[in-house]
Amino acid sequence: MTDDLETLRAALKAADPAPDPERKAATVSAAMAAFDAEKSAIPQGSPALVRPSHSRPLGARLIDGGISMFHAMTSRAGLAATTGLVTAGLAVLIILPQDAAFGPAPKPVLPEPVLEQEEAVEADEILLSDGPMGGAALEVAPMAEPAPAMETRAPMLAKRAAPAGQEGFAMSELAAAPPPMDMVAALPDAPDTEAFANEEASGVTAVADQPVSTFSVDVDTASWSVIRSSLMAGVLPGRDAVRIEEMVNYFPYDYPAPALGGAPFAPSVSLSPTPWNPDTQILQIALQGEMPAVSDRPPLNLVFLIDTSGSMQDANKLPLLKQSLRLMLGELRPEDQVAMVAYAGSAGEVLAPTPAGERATILAALDRLEAGGSTAGQAGLEQAYALAESMQEDGEVSRILLATDGDFNVGIHDPQALEEFIAARRESGAFLSVLGFGRGNLDDATMQALAQVGNGQAAYIDTIAEAQKVLVDQLTGQLFPIAQDVKIQVEFNPAEVAEYRLIGYETRALRREDFANDKVDAGEIGAGHQVTALYEVTPVGSPAVLNAPLRYQSAETADGGTGELAFLRIRYKAPGGSESRLIELPIPAEPSAASVETRFATAVAGFGELLRGSVHTGDWGYAEAADLANGARGADPFGYRAEAVRLMRLAGNLAN
Repeated sequence: MTDDLETLRAALKAADPAPDPERKAATVSAAMAAFDAEKSAIPQGSPALVRPSHSRPLGARLIDGGISMFHAMTSRAGLAATTGLVTAGLAVLIILPQDAAFGPAPKPVLPEPVLEQEEAVEADEILLSDGPMGGAALEVAPMAEPAPAMETRAPMLAKRAAPAGQEGFAMSELAAAPPPMDMVAALPDAPDTEAFANEEASGVTAVADQPVSTFSVDVDTASWSVIRSSLMAGVLPGRDAVRIEEMVNYFPYDYPAPALGGAPFAPSVSLSPTPWNPDTQILQIALQGEMPAVSDRPPLNLVFLIDTSGSMQDANKLPLLKQSLRLMLGELRPEDQVAMVAYAGSAGEVLAPTPAGERATILAALDRLEAGGSTAGQAGLEQAYALAESMQEDGEVSRILLATDGDFNVGIHDPQALEEFIAARRESGAFLSVLGFGRGNLDDATMQALAQVGNGQAAYIDTIAEAQKVLVDQLTGQLFPIAQDVKIQVEFNPAEVAEYRLIGYETRALRREDFANDKVDAGEIGAGHQVTALYEVTPVGSPAVLNAPLRYQSAETADGGTGELAFLRIRYKAPGGSESRLIELPIPAEPSAASVETRFATAVAGFGELLRGSVHTGDWGYAEAADLANGARGADPFGYRAEAVRLMRLAGNLAN
């Protein structure tokens, strides 16, 4: 065997020879003949995968079976063939089987979870087949040809179950495994048809011109997850993907809880210096919702409305969706009910209303879902609402959970028409929440519109860890509302405040007259939910004032002796109610040192400003945002704030 090894060593050290097609063909034929001779020794009925010779060129045929391949490659003929392949300019990919002499074979590291694929495999694709001991077959491919792109490799891989008793690696194990978080977060290299709901950033408003600011609360968190997905893929997010209020409200805060027997949430305010401008101040308005005991929760009727269109077949869409809903089922109680509707080319009831305790029945229905076909969102919505209404009884809560990539390409195309469709049915008492999956064709604009008009929340799930946060840790807040149509109005005192700027909430802005109009829809707060809103305010006399005084406005427009910076009003309705209730609270003008919660919320807001290219942060940058957030991480039991610091640092590197 020494002569063969010396030949191989010399070939590896030598310079690349000039291409010789005739020699190459002859070498390949000789090599394959040697391998075929070894393969003929395999007993009939071997479980190794054998592809028909007519389905692939000779140069790309597989030598199947772990032991057969190993013996072939270590025989004199095999070594001679390997030498010939290398000197002929071919690359040889060898994956050794599991063998007692070498110990367990490591599982191959693949770019994406394996998907089932029935289509023919092309000659230059990578194919793994299970041998008798779990080994993978050999693939021969020209060195000059580039490897398939990441997004095309996963469908090329064949998936088979391992034979009974086989201890080696089976591709079906990988297909059932949760996708790694960093892989799921990667953006697809595909045409980008994403659409995000956003408006131009709010500018600075002079109090003399407009002393009142009105907006609807927002507890959605989708924007933060989309931003994380982009940054983890090495790309700064687009400006429209950045909704600062959703970034700030993604994180839990330590706010005062409401008093027993009072309003379902407690407001609190604070005033502190602005990190990026010493001549302005940050006004923080916070709401903390009550959290009822699990035993006090009303029965829940949950309808899963699942997009099974062809666009959902990617690993970070329907497969991740299934894993996410599995996590959620463990949090439901036996008295809760679950139903399931799938929609693709046409809608269909996958699971009739079923007690949540019948977990095996629910999981079986979930496992039967497959992606394929176009999308008919309207038909699915109609059936889901009909199911929710049939399940609901007095005192119960009904929630439709729409899980989709937002690709509504059949049925009602116009987002406005979809809004009207849902608005006409929300009076039934069934709230609609939306979970987004996948990137590339994420229709965030439609998802946001549906969640807002459906009296629900919108979240984007990019990893199984995010699914745990949304559907396990915060499940009660997602599904059980404590207040609806919640509106905030701030009246600034012109004797204390010259200008103000609401950071974020551009898509939630309301007219002043909308505040007292109970027919105007607004945001919802779930059990235990928190709401944070930040204003940057400029005191009277500050050098940071941007608007010159008007000629015909009096300088003394209010009594400056009240000590009030502003006056806060909040309106809300009880779930299912028609008349709003009012909460009022004066805001003191005296600033104080920023708390840990304020510092962290401000750091996240500043991070959002930087991502949107705001002019208001001056020379303050990503490093300053990361330092501020890092110093305000607090307890951070689940590491959410630590993750924010890492993303800020990453964004700073990408921006340079």
